[in-house]
Amino acid sequence: MNGDENHDDPSPTGEPNDEAVNPGPEKPASWYRINPPVFFGAGGLCLLIVVYAIAFQEPAEAVFGLVQDWVVEKAGWFYILAVAMFLLFVIAIALSGLGRIKLGPDHSEPDYSYGSWFAMLFSAGMGIGLMFYGVAEPVMHTLAPPDAVAGSVNAAREAMRITFFHWGIHAWAIYAVVALSLAYFSFRKGLPLTIRSSLYPLIGERIYGPIGHAVDIFAVLGTLFGVATSLGLGVIQVNAGLNFLLDAPVSTGLQVALIAGITVLATTSVVLGLDGGIRRVSELNILLAVSLLLFVLLMGPTVFLLKAAIQNTGYYLSGLVETTFNLDAYEPSGWLGGWTLFYWGWWIAWSPFVGMFIARVSRGRTIREFVIGVLLVPTGFTFMWMTFFGDTALYMILEEGFTGLGEAVQSDTSVALFRFLDHLPWAAITSTLATLLVVTFFVTSSDSGSLVVDMLTAGGGEVESPVWQRIFWAVIEGAIAAALLLAGGLQALQTATIASALPFCAVMLLMCWGLLRALRDDASRRMAREATTLPPRVPHNPVSWQQRLSRIVDHASREAVDQFIEGTVREAMEQVVGELRARDLPAKTETRPDEGRWMVIDCGGDDDFFYSVRPRPYTPPSFTLRDTTARRGEALRHFHAEVYLAEGGQGYSVMHWTQEQLIADMLDQYEKYLAYLESSS
Repeated sequence: MNGDENHDDPSPTGEPNDEAVNPGPEKPASWYRINPPVFFGAGGLCLLIVVYAIAFQEPAEAVFGLVQDWVVEKAGWFYILAVAMFLLFVIAIALSGLGRIKLGPDHSEPDYSYGSWFAMLFSAGMGIGLMFYGVAEPVMHTLAPPDAVAGSVNAAREAMRITFFHWGIHAWAIYAVVALSLAYFSFRKGLPLTIRSSLYPLIGERIYGPIGHAVDIFAVLGTLFGVATSLGLGVIQVNAGLNFLLDAPVSTGLQVALIAGITVLATTSVVLGLDGGIRRVSELNILLAVSLLLFVLLMGPTVFLLKAAIQNTGYYLSGLVETTFNLDAYEPSGWLGGWTLFYWGWWIAWSPFVGMFIARVSRGRTIREFVIGVLLVPTGFTFMWMTFFGDTALYMILEEGFTGLGEAVQSDTSVALFRFLDHLPWAAITSTLATLLVVTFFVTSSDSGSLVVDMLTAGGGEVESPVWQRIFWAVIEGAIAAALLLAGGLQALQTATIASALPFCAVMLLMCWGLLRALRDDASRRMAREATTLPPRVPHNPVSWQQRLSRIVDHASREAVDQFIEGTVREAMEQVVGELRARDLPAKTETRPDEGRWMVIDCGGDDDFFYSVRPRPYTPPSFTLRDTTARRGEALRHFHAEVYLAEGGQGYSVMHWTQEQLIADMLDQYEKYLAYLESSS
């Protein structure tokens, strides 16, 4: 990355360290960790909105309506065009050569298995919405279609295409843009895990000033209102479930009480953290969701649903381009603002939250692997969910004559799921399961959202903030949801989502530009390193084949590698550094804990050249194991003296190399790096 850098030297692997990514004259006290302009700016704005919505409920409801009308009428085209660009951008990046770049150093590996990864990103990204709209949206589009005869077969077909469009790859492309930027700049470039970091290629060090603060405040507000919308929808549906099961009253007061109660559960998960709380609740969500999905498939018209899943997908893909750019320009209607623009605003408002959360759990994956996983896997599950629930409901209405289901959905969308389950066996059990699933989705949305907002307001970095801060933001999310319910219910939730997403949509376009510039710079560096013609290395010392075989099969211990690094490697680096200093070129070498011996050559600003040799553990090949116990395996584990550059581990060991061979390798890598700097200038 180009630009002036006033921070301490970053890690030679590109991994973030606290001194490099969190500049400032002093570190905050241990009981709090905040970035004051963002923390107090976002918190103050949220407090004003909550107080206004509660104290002036009727005027607030009118204002929310006017804001939504203005955004839909004046900025609807901007939402449609921007979302189309986001989808094209992530697909193009994944299919290009840039897709091979890792979200982290070259040597990094994913922190989570595919199963845990999919469970966490899905639960955070779609949960409550699927429960609320899985039955309601297909039924509403069929009975009140935008451009078909109400209640017809054609209306049902169009309803499923529209539903797929709203919940398909466009939504996940929005999340992918933010997640890619955050993961790349944080895990590969060592910048803070905040939205502002994605603008570094465009504005440089100014990300730490007012512009960066404003960007993070927009992200916090979008996250809080996006999550509050989901919490509001979720608590409305929990209330409907309790009314169905226990005949509890449907009222705003009860919904506010439910928000308070479920927020307590969310704070418990927050205290447990990412691995102890969020991951486990996310996996529970997937287990419950799959169980309910299979139940509907088996108890519903199974063969019809399997056929419909394939046909719906094909119909969705065949009209994807036309639907993507539809704005009803020639036949204006209010339908677009109430549905498509609401969804695009919802996904954009959620993107700082879901994008940062996905980035947090995606370290070590390649960009291509990331995009394929994020776009296709959750979308496939979503399509199955919408087909099995939505088409079963349509089958009940159109084929079996359960018209009361359609009337109930039209009068109150929150009861759609429970009225639907009432027409299947074991309604009490499945409705209880559905209510529990909404609650667990509520918990994952709240605790994941509070984790992300806390990271934004704390300035990113690797140091975990105090628990009270995450609890504080979980409570704020619940308060916003309660305030919006008091100030206008579902319409207020929709308005807050669409309006809060507008400024952040512009920020996301800048994020795409900044990410593209950084990725092209990264690719240029790699190409220069691989393609530059270099003088031949020094000849190897003649060794017999027996000595060569001994080096291959006799694996080194940690102690032997440490001795080699502090002996041969250190002496070779000191010779190079001494020669550079004699030529008035700033350079240094030193040992850092767990980073081995490393050398840095000052090339100006943030373009320093790093070369380090570290001990890296490897599991012995299976043919060397006779005793396969864990204890024996640990005893046989060997180490390599591996070369690391700014991009991470290079995958080759220099153990047993001579000083001349090491110096030749250092100069090779340095000459390649200089060629990259020249080509990118």
